[in-house]
Amino acid sequence: MAKVTKLTIEADRCKGCSLCVNACPKKLLRLSPETLNSKGFHSAEMTDQQACTACGFCAIMCPDVCIQIEKEVN
Repeated sequence: MAKVTKLTIEADRCKGCSLCVNACPKKLLRLSPETLNSKGFHSAEMTDQQACTACGFCAIMCPDVCIQIEKEVN
């Protein structure tokens, strides 16, 4: 069975605190170097969706609940 993981970050709600970036054990998250959200912050972004294991550490650490993880087993 293949596991499909989808991590979604609501960029406009992100304040760029980096807690999710620091919590990711595989170092797959970063603050967007170019893009600013509507509040003027560099929001978090996923660098490699396929490598994400959906551990959920990033979502737990996010104080603004901007990260959602969906898991599907095919």
